[in-house]
Amino acid sequence: MRASRQIFPNWFCILWLPLLLRAISCSPLPAAELPSPAALPSRLSQGQTCVGCVLVVSVIEQLAQWHNSTVKAAVERLCNYIPEKLQGFCYVLAEVYGPHIAELIDREMNADVVCHSLRLCKQDPGQPLCHLYPPPKVGLSAAIWKAKRILKNSKDLKSTVGFPNLCAFPLLADLCERIKYVLRNKLPFEDFDGDKFSTFPTLRGYHWRGRDCDDKNTTVYPGRRPDNWDVKSDSNCNGIWGVDPKDGIPYEEKFCKGADSQGVVLLGDSAGAHFHIPPEWMTVTQMSTKSFANLPMAFTDELDWPQFSEITGFLNSTIGGWTDSLYLRLRRRNRCNHRDLQNISQNGGSSRNLLSLIKSLARNQLLDNPAIVIYATIGNDVCNGNRDTLAHMTTPKEMFSNVMQALRYLDSRLPNSSHVILTGLVDGRFLWDNLHNRYHPLGQLNRDVTYSQLYSFLNCLQVSPCSGWLTANETLRNLTSERALQLSNVLKEITRTQKFANFDVFYMDFPLKQTAEEWHRMGGEPWQLIEPVDGFHPSQAQHPTVITISLSCC
Repeated sequence: MRASRQIFPNWFCILWLPLLLRAISCSPLPAAELPSPAALPSRLSQGQTCVGCVLVVSVIEQLAQWHNSTVKAAVERLCNYIPEKLQGFCYVLAEVYGPHIAELIDREMNADVVCHSLRLCKQDPGQPLCHLYPPPKVGLSAAIWKAKRILKNSKDLKSTVGFPNLCAFPLLADLCERIKYVLRNKLPFEDFDGDKFSTFPTLRGYHWRGRDCDDKNTTVYPGRRPDNWDVKSDSNCNGIWGVDPKDGIPYEEKFCKGADSQGVVLLGDSAGAHFHIPPEWMTVTQMSTKSFANLPMAFTDELDWPQFSEITGFLNSTIGGWTDSLYLRLRRRNRCNHRDLQNISQNGGSSRNLLSLIKSLARNQLLDNPAIVIYATIGNDVCNGNRDTLAHMTTPKEMFSNVMQALRYLDSRLPNSSHVILTGLVDGRFLWDNLHNRYHPLGQLNRDVTYSQLYSFLNCLQVSPCSGWLTANETLRNLTSERALQLSNVLKEITRTQKFANFDVFYMDFPLKQTAEEWHRMGGEPWQLIEPVDGFHPSQAQHPTVITISLSCC
Protein backbone atom coordinates (compact mmCIF):
# COMPACT_ATOMS: atom_id res chain seq x y z
CA MET A 1 0.00 0.00 0.00
CA ARG A 2 2.80 2.41 0.90
CA ALA A 3 4.69 1.76 -2.31
CA SER A 4 1.63 2.42 -4.45
CA ARG A 5 0.97 5.65 -2.57
CA GLN A 6 4.51 6.89 -3.30
CA ILE A 7 4.22 6.12 -7.01
CA PHE A 8 0.69 7.49 -7.27
CA PRO A 9 1.31 11.27 -6.75
CA ASN A 10 3.89 11.49 -9.54
CA TRP A 11 1.63 9.87 -12.14
CA PHE A 12 -1.40 11.71 -10.86
CA CYS A 13 0.21 15.14 -11.12
CA ILE A 14 1.23 14.40 -14.70
CA LEU A 15 -2.29 13.29 -15.61
CA TRP A 16 -4.31 15.78 -13.61
CA LEU A 17 -3.42 18.96 -15.49
CA PRO A 18 -4.68 17.94 -18.97
CA LEU A 19 -7.73 16.23 -17.47
CA LEU A 20 -8.49 19.25 -15.33
CA LEU A 21 -8.23 21.62 -18.26
CA ARG A 22 -10.61 19.43 -20.24
CA ALA A 23 -13.09 18.46 -17.54
CA ILE A 24 -13.41 21.38 -15.13
CA SER A 25 -15.02 24.72 -15.74
CA CYS A 26 -16.02 27.51 -13.40
CA SER A 27 -19.09 27.95 -15.58
CA PRO A 28 -22.15 25.86 -14.75
CA LEU A 29 -22.69 22.95 -17.10
CA PRO A 30 -26.14 22.03 -18.39
CA ALA A 31 -26.12 18.42 -17.19
CA ALA A 32 -26.91 17.39 -13.63
CA GLU A 33 -23.56 15.62 -13.40
CA LEU A 34 -20.14 16.69 -14.62
CA PRO A 35 -19.71 15.01 -17.99
CA SER A 36 -16.66 13.17 -19.21
CA PRO A 37 -14.18 15.27 -21.24
CA ALA A 38 -15.44 13.72 -24.47
CA ALA A 39 -18.95 14.93 -23.67
CA LEU A 40 -17.99 18.55 -23.09
CA PRO A 41 -19.38 20.98 -25.67
CA SER A 42 -16.62 21.68 -28.21
CA ARG A 43 -17.18 25.42 -27.72
CA LEU A 44 -16.41 25.14 -24.02
CA SER A 45 -13.33 22.96 -24.49
CA GLN A 46 -11.96 25.15 -27.29
CA GLY A 47 -12.61 28.30 -25.30
CA GLN A 48 -10.74 27.00 -22.28
CA THR A 49 -7.80 25.98 -24.46
CA CYS A 50 -7.71 29.48 -25.96
CA VAL A 51 -7.79 31.16 -22.55
CA GLY A 52 -5.03 28.89 -21.28
CA CYS A 53 -2.85 29.59 -24.31
CA VAL A 54 -3.25 33.37 -24.12
CA LEU A 55 -2.46 33.41 -20.39
CA VAL A 56 0.65 31.23 -20.74
CA VAL A 57 2.01 33.08 -23.78
CA SER A 58 1.43 36.39 -21.99
CA VAL A 59 3.40 35.18 -18.98
CA ILE A 60 6.26 33.99 -21.21
CA GLU A 61 6.38 37.31 -23.04
CA GLN A 62 6.40 39.27 -19.78
CA LEU A 63 9.06 37.01 -18.21
CA ALA A 64 11.35 37.74 -21.16
CA GLN A 65 10.64 41.46 -20.79
CA TRP A 66 11.08 41.58 -17.00
CA HIS A 67 14.32 39.57 -16.96
CA ASN A 68 15.62 41.09 -20.21
CA SER A 69 16.08 37.61 -21.64
CA THR A 70 15.24 35.73 -24.80
CA VAL A 71 11.84 34.11 -25.14
CA LYS A 72 13.51 30.68 -25.14
CA ALA A 73 15.11 31.49 -21.78
CA ALA A 74 11.74 32.72 -20.47
CA VAL A 75 10.10 29.39 -21.41
CA GLU A 76 12.85 27.49 -19.60
CA ARG A 77 12.54 29.79 -16.60
CA LEU A 78 8.77 29.16 -16.39
CA CYS A 79 9.23 25.37 -16.55
CA ASN A 80 11.92 25.57 -13.88
CA TYR A 81 9.53 27.44 -11.58
CA ILE A 82 7.05 24.56 -11.75
CA PRO A 83 7.44 21.71 -9.23
CA GLU A 84 9.46 18.75 -10.44
CA LYS A 85 6.42 16.45 -10.66
CA LEU A 86 4.92 18.64 -13.40
CA GLN A 87 8.07 19.78 -15.17
CA GLY A 88 7.98 16.87 -17.63
CA PHE A 89 4.58 17.98 -18.94
CA CYS A 90 5.81 21.58 -19.17
CA TYR A 91 8.91 20.62 -21.15
CA VAL A 92 6.85 18.50 -23.56
CA LEU A 93 4.64 21.50 -24.35
CA ALA A 94 7.72 23.76 -24.53
CA GLU A 95 9.29 21.40 -27.06
CA VAL A 96 6.14 21.38 -29.18
CA TYR A 97 5.16 25.04 -29.06
CA GLY A 98 8.18 26.89 -27.65
CA PRO A 99 10.06 27.57 -30.90
CA HIS A 100 6.94 28.89 -32.62
CA ILE A 101 5.99 31.08 -29.65
CA ALA A 102 9.54 32.46 -29.53
CA GLU A 103 9.62 33.21 -33.24
CA LEU A 104 6.32 35.08 -33.20
CA ILE A 105 7.00 37.04 -30.00
CA ASP A 106 10.39 38.05 -31.40
CA ARG A 107 8.45 39.52 -34.33
CA GLU A 108 6.42 41.60 -31.82
CA MET A 109 3.21 39.63 -32.12
CA ASN A 110 1.03 39.51 -29.01
CA ALA A 111 -0.49 36.49 -27.26
CA ASP A 112 -3.80 36.73 -29.15
CA VAL A 113 -2.03 36.53 -32.51
CA VAL A 114 0.26 33.72 -31.34
CA CYS A 115 -2.58 31.52 -30.07
CA HIS A 116 -4.78 32.06 -33.12
CA SER A 117 -1.89 31.24 -35.45
CA LEU A 118 -1.09 28.08 -33.43
CA ARG A 119 -4.73 27.02 -33.90
CA LEU A 120 -5.26 26.94 -30.12
CA CYS A 121 -7.87 29.69 -30.47
CA LYS A 122 -10.42 28.43 -32.96
CA GLN A 123 -13.00 30.64 -34.59
CA ASP A 124 -16.39 29.08 -35.25
CA PRO A 125 -18.37 30.19 -38.33
CA GLY A 126 -19.95 33.55 -37.63
CA GLN A 127 -17.97 34.02 -34.42
CA PRO A 128 -15.84 37.16 -34.09
CA LEU A 129 -12.08 36.91 -33.54
CA CYS A 130 -11.73 36.91 -29.76
CA HIS A 131 -8.84 38.85 -28.23
CA LEU A 132 -7.63 39.91 -24.79
CA TYR A 133 -5.27 42.68 -25.89
CA PRO A 134 -5.98 45.71 -28.09
CA PRO A 135 -5.72 44.59 -31.75
CA PRO A 136 -2.46 45.34 -33.60
CA LYS A 137 -2.34 48.45 -35.79
CA VAL A 138 -2.63 46.34 -38.96
CA GLY A 139 -5.73 44.64 -37.53
CA LEU A 140 -6.09 41.31 -35.80
CA SER A 141 -7.04 39.34 -38.93
CA ALA A 142 -4.06 40.69 -40.89
CA ALA A 143 -1.67 39.97 -38.02
CA ILE A 144 -2.94 36.38 -37.69
CA TRP A 145 -2.61 35.86 -41.45
CA LYS A 146 0.97 37.08 -41.33
CA ALA A 147 1.80 34.81 -38.37
CA LYS A 148 0.34 31.77 -40.12
CA ARG A 149 2.48 32.54 -43.15
CA ILE A 150 5.55 32.52 -40.93
CA LEU A 151 4.61 29.13 -39.47
CA LYS A 152 3.35 27.66 -42.73
CA ASN A 153 6.36 25.46 -43.37
CA SER A 154 6.60 24.07 -39.85
CA LYS A 155 6.25 20.27 -40.18
CA ASP A 156 6.19 19.44 -36.48
CA LEU A 157 3.39 21.91 -35.74
CA LYS A 158 0.99 20.16 -38.14
CA SER A 159 1.34 16.86 -36.31
CA THR A 160 1.41 18.01 -32.70
CA VAL A 161 -1.54 20.35 -32.20
CA GLY A 162 -3.50 19.62 -29.02
CA PHE A 163 -2.81 17.94 -25.70
CA PRO A 164 -1.38 14.42 -25.74
CA ASN A 165 -3.95 11.76 -24.86
CA LEU A 166 -2.10 10.26 -21.91
CA CYS A 167 -5.10 8.12 -21.00
CA ALA A 168 -4.60 6.10 -24.18
CA PHE A 169 -1.62 4.40 -22.58
CA PRO A 170 -2.73 1.01 -21.14
CA LEU A 171 -0.78 1.50 -17.91
CA LEU A 172 -2.60 4.78 -17.23
CA ALA A 173 -6.11 3.85 -18.30
CA ASP A 174 -7.18 2.63 -14.85
CA LEU A 175 -5.82 5.71 -13.12
CA CYS A 176 -7.64 7.93 -15.60
CA GLU A 177 -10.90 6.20 -14.83
CA ARG A 178 -10.35 6.69 -11.11
CA ILE A 179 -9.64 10.39 -11.67
CA LYS A 180 -12.84 10.73 -13.69
CA TYR A 181 -14.68 8.99 -10.85
CA VAL A 182 -13.48 11.69 -8.44
CA LEU A 183 -14.58 14.42 -10.84
CA ARG A 184 -17.97 12.84 -11.41
CA ASN A 185 -18.97 11.67 -7.93
CA LYS A 186 -17.04 14.07 -5.66
CA LEU A 187 -16.05 11.22 -3.34
CA PRO A 188 -12.56 10.67 -1.91
CA PHE A 189 -10.10 9.06 -4.32
CA GLU A 190 -8.54 7.18 -1.40
CA ASP A 191 -11.16 5.71 0.96
CA PHE A 192 -10.35 2.12 1.85
CA ASP A 193 -13.38 1.45 4.06
CA GLY A 194 -15.93 3.30 1.90
CA ASP A 195 -17.28 5.58 4.64
CA LYS A 196 -16.72 8.71 2.45
CA PHE A 197 -13.87 9.96 4.68
CA SER A 198 -10.17 9.75 3.90
CA THR A 199 -6.67 10.04 5.40
CA PHE A 200 -5.41 11.67 2.17
CA PRO A 201 -5.68 15.50 1.97
CA THR A 202 -6.63 16.27 -1.64
CA LEU A 203 -8.67 14.47 -4.32
CA ARG A 204 -11.81 15.10 -2.26
CA GLY A 205 -9.98 13.90 0.85
CA TYR A 206 -9.69 15.59 4.23
CA HIS A 207 -9.33 19.08 2.75
CA TRP A 208 -13.03 18.59 1.94
CA ARG A 209 -14.23 16.39 4.83
CA GLY A 210 -13.02 15.71 8.34
CA ARG A 211 -10.00 13.44 8.43
CA ASP A 212 -10.72 9.75 9.00
CA CYS A 213 -8.82 8.29 11.96
CA ASP A 214 -9.22 4.63 10.93
CA ASP A 215 -9.60 4.06 7.21
CA LYS A 216 -9.93 0.32 7.68
CA ASN A 217 -13.07 0.50 9.83
CA THR A 218 -16.34 1.65 8.30
CA THR A 219 -17.84 2.35 11.76
CA VAL A 220 -15.16 4.93 12.61
CA TYR A 221 -15.52 8.38 11.02
CA PRO A 222 -16.07 12.05 11.95
CA GLY A 223 -19.55 13.07 13.01
CA ARG A 224 -20.93 9.87 14.52
CA ARG A 225 -22.21 9.67 18.05
CA PRO A 226 -19.60 7.97 20.26
CA ASP A 227 -19.73 4.21 20.57
CA ASN A 228 -20.18 3.42 24.30
CA TRP A 229 -18.73 6.86 25.10
CA ASP A 230 -15.52 5.85 23.31
CA VAL A 231 -14.18 4.03 26.34
CA LYS A 232 -11.75 1.90 24.32
CA SER A 233 -11.21 3.83 21.07
CA ASP A 234 -12.03 7.06 19.24
CA SER A 235 -15.06 6.16 17.10
CA ASN A 236 -15.83 9.72 15.92
CA CYS A 237 -12.27 10.99 15.30
CA ASN A 238 -12.60 14.01 17.58
CA GLY A 239 -9.56 12.94 19.60
CA ILE A 240 -11.51 12.33 22.82
CA TRP A 241 -11.56 8.76 24.17
CA GLY A 242 -10.60 6.67 27.18
CA VAL A 243 -11.56 6.84 30.87
CA ASP A 244 -10.54 9.35 33.54
CA PRO A 245 -8.66 7.22 36.13
CA LYS A 246 -9.67 9.61 38.92
CA ASP A 247 -13.40 8.89 38.76
CA GLY A 248 -13.82 6.19 36.10
CA ILE A 249 -15.97 8.44 33.87
CA PRO A 250 -15.23 8.25 30.10
CA TYR A 251 -13.74 11.49 28.82
CA GLU A 252 -16.25 11.65 25.97
CA GLU A 253 -19.14 11.45 28.45
CA LYS A 254 -17.52 13.96 30.77
CA PHE A 255 -16.81 16.58 28.10
CA CYS A 256 -19.43 15.97 25.41
CA LYS A 257 -22.60 14.69 27.09
CA GLY A 258 -25.28 17.34 26.66
CA ALA A 259 -22.90 19.53 24.65
CA ASP A 260 -25.20 19.56 21.60
CA SER A 261 -22.46 18.32 19.27
CA GLN A 262 -23.19 19.01 15.60
CA GLY A 263 -21.31 19.04 12.34
CA VAL A 264 -21.05 21.57 9.53
CA VAL A 265 -22.03 20.69 5.95
CA LEU A 266 -21.81 23.02 2.98
CA LEU A 267 -23.79 22.35 -0.20
CA GLY A 268 -22.40 24.91 -2.57
CA ASP A 269 -20.58 26.12 -5.64
CA SER A 270 -17.08 27.35 -6.48
CA ALA A 271 -17.41 30.23 -4.02
CA GLY A 272 -18.11 27.78 -1.19
CA ALA A 273 -15.31 25.50 -2.39
CA HIS A 274 -13.15 28.64 -2.36
CA PHE A 275 -11.97 28.69 -5.97
CA HIS A 276 -8.67 30.54 -6.17
CA ILE A 277 -5.89 31.01 -8.72
CA PRO A 278 -2.87 32.61 -7.01
CA PRO A 279 -2.07 35.98 -8.63
CA GLU A 280 1.64 35.08 -8.34
CA TRP A 281 1.07 32.57 -11.15
CA MET A 282 0.44 35.48 -13.53
CA THR A 283 2.43 38.34 -12.03
CA VAL A 284 6.00 38.05 -13.33
CA THR A 285 7.36 40.63 -10.90
CA GLN A 286 6.44 38.27 -8.03
CA MET A 287 7.06 34.96 -9.78
CA SER A 288 9.50 32.42 -8.35
CA THR A 289 9.81 28.72 -7.54
CA LYS A 290 7.98 29.45 -4.29
CA SER A 291 5.01 30.86 -6.24
CA PHE A 292 4.27 27.45 -7.78
CA ALA A 293 5.11 25.23 -4.81
CA ASN A 294 1.41 24.48 -4.20
CA LEU A 295 0.61 23.79 -7.87
CA PRO A 296 0.17 19.99 -7.55
CA MET A 297 -2.06 20.43 -4.49
CA ALA A 298 -4.14 23.06 -6.27
CA PHE A 299 -4.66 20.84 -9.31
CA THR A 300 -5.65 17.84 -7.20
CA ASP A 301 -8.20 20.02 -5.39
CA GLU A 302 -9.66 21.30 -8.70
CA LEU A 303 -8.21 24.79 -8.07
CA ASP A 304 -10.38 24.95 -4.93
CA TRP A 305 -9.13 25.58 -1.38
CA PRO A 306 -11.90 24.28 0.93
CA GLN A 307 -9.41 24.02 3.80
CA PHE A 308 -9.46 27.85 3.89
CA SER A 309 -13.13 28.46 3.11
CA GLU A 310 -15.53 30.52 5.20
CA ILE A 311 -17.69 27.52 6.10
CA THR A 312 -15.28 24.57 6.45
CA GLY A 313 -11.83 26.20 6.64
CA PHE A 314 -9.55 24.70 9.29
CA LEU A 315 -5.93 25.37 8.20
CA ASN A 316 -3.95 28.61 8.43
CA SER A 317 -4.41 30.30 5.07
CA THR A 318 -1.47 30.66 2.71
CA ILE A 319 -3.42 32.59 0.06
CA GLY A 320 -4.04 35.95 1.72
CA GLY A 321 -5.88 36.88 4.89
CA TRP A 322 -6.46 34.55 7.80
CA THR A 323 -8.77 31.56 8.00
CA ASP A 324 -12.01 32.07 9.87
CA SER A 325 -14.92 29.73 9.36
CA LEU A 326 -18.22 28.56 10.78
CA TYR A 327 -16.58 25.19 11.54
CA LEU A 328 -13.73 26.80 13.50
CA ARG A 329 -16.13 28.89 15.56
CA LEU A 330 -18.28 25.87 16.40
CA ARG A 331 -15.17 23.84 17.23
CA ARG A 332 -13.87 26.63 19.45
CA ARG A 333 -17.15 26.60 21.39
CA ASN A 334 -17.31 22.81 21.56
CA ARG A 335 -14.16 20.72 21.07
CA CYS A 336 -16.39 17.67 20.61
CA ASN A 337 -17.12 18.97 17.06
CA HIS A 338 -13.50 18.41 16.00
CA ARG A 339 -13.26 17.15 12.37
CA ASP A 340 -17.05 17.10 11.85
CA LEU A 341 -17.09 19.00 8.56
CA GLN A 342 -18.09 18.31 4.97
CA ASN A 343 -17.64 20.66 2.03
CA ILE A 344 -19.88 19.23 -0.69
CA SER A 345 -19.34 21.88 -3.33
CA GLN A 346 -18.26 21.93 -6.94
CA ASN A 347 -17.18 24.50 -9.48
CA GLY A 348 -20.33 25.43 -11.36
CA GLY A 349 -22.62 24.19 -8.59
CA SER A 350 -26.26 25.22 -8.99
CA SER A 351 -29.66 24.14 -7.70
CA ARG A 352 -29.78 21.74 -10.66
CA ASN A 353 -26.53 19.82 -10.35
CA LEU A 354 -26.59 19.88 -6.54
CA LEU A 355 -29.36 17.28 -6.83
CA SER A 356 -26.65 14.87 -7.94
CA LEU A 357 -23.86 16.22 -5.76
CA ILE A 358 -25.94 15.95 -2.57
CA LYS A 359 -25.80 12.16 -2.83
CA SER A 360 -22.18 12.27 -1.69
CA LEU A 361 -23.35 13.49 1.75
CA ALA A 362 -22.06 11.28 4.56
CA ARG A 363 -24.62 11.25 7.40
CA ASN A 364 -26.32 8.32 9.10
CA GLN A 365 -29.71 9.32 10.44
CA LEU A 366 -29.58 6.81 13.31
CA LEU A 367 -25.90 6.81 14.31
CA ASP A 368 -24.62 10.35 13.73
CA ASN A 369 -24.86 13.76 15.36
CA PRO A 370 -27.17 16.43 13.92
CA ALA A 371 -25.68 18.86 11.40
CA ILE A 372 -25.89 22.49 10.37
CA VAL A 373 -26.27 22.46 6.58
CA ILE A 374 -25.54 25.61 4.57
CA TYR A 375 -27.22 25.54 1.15
CA ALA A 376 -25.39 28.22 -0.83
CA THR A 377 -25.47 28.34 -4.62
CA ILE A 378 -24.96 32.08 -4.71
CA GLY A 379 -24.67 32.70 -8.45
CA ASN A 380 -24.73 29.81 -10.89
CA ASP A 381 -28.51 29.68 -11.23
CA VAL A 382 -28.24 33.02 -13.05
CA CYS A 383 -24.64 32.72 -14.28
CA ASN A 384 -23.65 31.00 -17.51
CA GLY A 385 -21.43 31.68 -20.49
CA ASN A 386 -24.12 31.54 -23.15
CA ARG A 387 -24.72 34.43 -25.52
CA ASP A 388 -28.43 34.32 -24.71
CA THR A 389 -27.68 34.18 -21.00
CA LEU A 390 -31.19 35.10 -19.81
CA ALA A 391 -32.71 32.10 -21.59
CA HIS A 392 -30.38 29.74 -19.70
CA MET A 393 -31.05 31.08 -16.20
CA THR A 394 -32.99 29.03 -13.67
CA THR A 395 -36.62 30.15 -13.43
CA PRO A 396 -38.37 30.67 -10.06
CA LYS A 397 -40.49 27.58 -10.72
CA GLU A 398 -37.40 25.46 -11.42
CA MET A 399 -35.67 26.88 -8.37
CA PHE A 400 -38.55 25.88 -6.11
CA SER A 401 -38.62 22.37 -7.54
CA ASN A 402 -34.83 21.88 -7.31
CA VAL A 403 -34.50 23.16 -3.75
CA MET A 404 -37.51 21.20 -2.50
CA GLN A 405 -36.06 17.99 -3.97
CA ALA A 406 -32.78 18.69 -2.18
CA LEU A 407 -34.53 19.41 1.11
CA ARG A 408 -36.61 16.23 0.91
CA TYR A 409 -33.43 14.27 0.33
CA LEU A 410 -31.81 15.94 3.35
CA ASP A 411 -34.90 15.10 5.43
CA SER A 412 -34.30 11.43 4.63
CA ARG A 413 -30.60 11.59 5.61
CA LEU A 414 -30.06 14.13 8.39
CA PRO A 415 -30.44 13.15 12.06
CA ASN A 416 -33.25 14.80 13.98
CA SER A 417 -32.60 18.30 15.40
CA SER A 418 -30.46 19.34 12.43
CA HIS A 419 -30.65 22.83 10.88
CA VAL A 420 -30.62 23.97 7.25
CA ILE A 421 -29.77 27.54 6.22
CA LEU A 422 -30.72 28.62 2.68
CA THR A 423 -28.44 31.39 1.45
CA GLY A 424 -29.73 33.96 -1.03
CA LEU A 425 -28.03 34.78 -4.30
CA VAL A 426 -25.43 37.54 -4.46
CA ASP A 427 -25.97 40.83 -6.29
CA GLY A 428 -23.12 40.48 -8.78
CA ARG A 429 -23.30 44.06 -10.07
CA PHE A 430 -20.70 44.62 -7.36
CA LEU A 431 -18.11 42.94 -9.62
CA TRP A 432 -18.32 45.24 -12.63
CA ASP A 433 -18.82 48.34 -10.52
CA ASN A 434 -15.60 47.79 -8.57
CA LEU A 435 -13.29 46.07 -11.06
CA HIS A 436 -14.03 46.91 -14.68
CA ASN A 437 -11.52 49.77 -15.02
CA ARG A 438 -8.78 48.25 -12.84
CA TYR A 439 -5.77 46.40 -14.24
CA HIS A 440 -5.80 42.62 -14.08
CA PRO A 441 -2.62 40.97 -12.66
CA LEU A 442 -1.71 40.05 -16.24
CA GLY A 443 -1.92 43.72 -17.25
CA GLN A 444 -0.12 45.35 -14.34
CA LEU A 445 3.39 45.23 -15.85
CA ASN A 446 2.48 47.08 -19.06
CA ARG A 447 -0.87 48.52 -17.96
CA ASP A 448 -2.58 46.93 -20.95
CA VAL A 449 -5.25 44.50 -19.63
CA THR A 450 -8.22 45.66 -17.57
CA TYR A 451 -10.94 43.48 -16.12
CA SER A 452 -13.30 44.91 -18.73
CA GLN A 453 -11.04 43.47 -21.44
CA LEU A 454 -10.84 40.13 -19.64
CA TYR A 455 -14.63 39.93 -19.29
CA SER A 456 -15.12 40.75 -22.99
CA PHE A 457 -12.57 38.09 -23.99
CA LEU A 458 -14.30 35.40 -21.92
CA ASN A 459 -17.73 36.43 -23.19
CA CYS A 460 -16.53 36.27 -26.79
CA LEU A 461 -15.26 32.71 -26.22
CA GLN A 462 -18.48 31.83 -24.36
CA VAL A 463 -16.54 30.62 -21.32
CA SER A 464 -17.38 33.49 -19.01
CA PRO A 465 -18.38 32.40 -15.50
CA CYS A 466 -21.20 34.91 -15.72
CA SER A 467 -22.17 36.64 -18.95
CA GLY A 468 -24.99 38.45 -17.19
CA TRP A 469 -22.84 40.32 -14.66
CA LEU A 470 -19.38 40.42 -16.24
CA THR A 471 -20.46 42.69 -19.07
CA ALA A 472 -20.48 46.34 -20.06
CA ASN A 473 -24.22 46.01 -20.76
CA GLU A 474 -25.80 47.71 -17.74
CA THR A 475 -29.30 46.58 -18.72
CA LEU A 476 -28.18 42.97 -18.76
CA ARG A 477 -26.46 43.34 -15.39
CA ASN A 478 -29.67 44.73 -13.92
CA LEU A 479 -31.81 41.96 -15.42
CA THR A 480 -29.44 39.34 -14.01
CA SER A 481 -29.70 40.86 -10.55
CA GLU A 482 -33.48 41.01 -10.91
CA ARG A 483 -33.60 37.26 -11.62
CA ALA A 484 -31.22 36.58 -8.72
CA LEU A 485 -33.57 38.49 -6.41
CA GLN A 486 -36.54 36.46 -7.68
CA LEU A 487 -34.70 33.22 -6.89
CA SER A 488 -33.74 34.48 -3.44
CA ASN A 489 -37.40 35.24 -2.80
CA VAL A 490 -38.20 31.63 -3.69
CA LEU A 491 -35.83 30.53 -0.92
CA LYS A 492 -37.49 32.94 1.51
CA GLU A 493 -40.91 31.53 0.61
CA ILE A 494 -39.69 27.98 1.22
CA THR A 495 -38.48 28.85 4.70
CA ARG A 496 -41.81 30.58 5.44
CA THR A 497 -44.14 27.86 4.21
CA GLN A 498 -42.37 24.48 4.30
CA LYS A 499 -41.83 22.17 7.28
CA PHE A 500 -39.57 19.13 7.58
CA ALA A 501 -39.41 16.29 10.07
CA ASN A 502 -35.73 16.27 10.95
CA PHE A 503 -34.59 19.89 10.64
CA ASP A 504 -35.79 23.45 10.79
CA VAL A 505 -34.99 25.73 7.88
CA PHE A 506 -33.82 29.36 7.86
CA TYR A 507 -33.08 31.96 5.20
CA MET A 508 -30.06 34.28 5.07
CA ASP A 509 -29.25 36.99 2.53
CA PHE A 510 -25.73 36.84 1.15
CA PRO A 511 -24.29 39.81 3.10
CA LEU A 512 -22.13 41.36 0.37
CA LYS A 513 -23.28 44.94 0.93
CA GLN A 514 -22.80 44.75 4.70
CA THR A 515 -19.42 43.08 4.20
CA ALA A 516 -18.24 45.85 1.88
CA GLU A 517 -19.38 48.52 4.32
CA GLU A 518 -17.61 46.83 7.23
CA TRP A 519 -14.48 46.29 5.13
CA HIS A 520 -14.48 49.98 4.19
CA ARG A 521 -14.74 50.97 7.86
CA MET A 522 -11.65 48.83 8.47
CA GLY A 523 -9.77 50.80 5.81
CA GLY A 524 -10.13 48.35 2.93
CA GLU A 525 -11.22 48.88 -0.66
CA PRO A 526 -14.20 47.01 -2.19
CA TRP A 527 -12.14 45.46 -5.01
CA GLN A 528 -10.01 43.66 -2.41
CA LEU A 529 -13.02 41.47 -1.60
CA ILE A 530 -12.87 39.86 -5.06
CA GLU A 531 -10.43 37.23 -6.30
CA PRO A 532 -7.87 39.12 -8.43
CA VAL A 533 -7.24 36.54 -11.17
CA ASP A 534 -10.78 35.54 -12.15
CA GLY A 535 -12.43 38.78 -11.04
CA PHE A 536 -15.49 36.85 -9.96
CA HIS A 537 -15.18 34.88 -6.70
CA PRO A 538 -15.08 36.16 -3.09
CA SER A 539 -11.53 36.58 -1.79
CA GLN A 540 -10.08 35.38 1.50
CA ALA A 541 -10.39 38.90 2.91
CA GLN A 542 -14.19 38.61 2.92
CA HIS A 543 -14.52 35.60 5.16
CA PRO A 544 -14.29 36.85 8.78
CA THR A 545 -16.76 39.67 8.15
CA VAL A 546 -19.19 37.43 6.24
CA ILE A 547 -19.22 34.87 9.06
CA THR A 548 -19.76 37.48 11.76
CA ILE A 549 -22.67 39.06 9.88
CA SER A 550 -24.14 35.66 9.02
CA LEU A 551 -24.09 34.43 12.62
CA SER A 552 -25.68 37.64 13.89
CA CYS A 553 -28.57 37.41 11.43
CA CYS A 554 -29.32 33.67 12.03
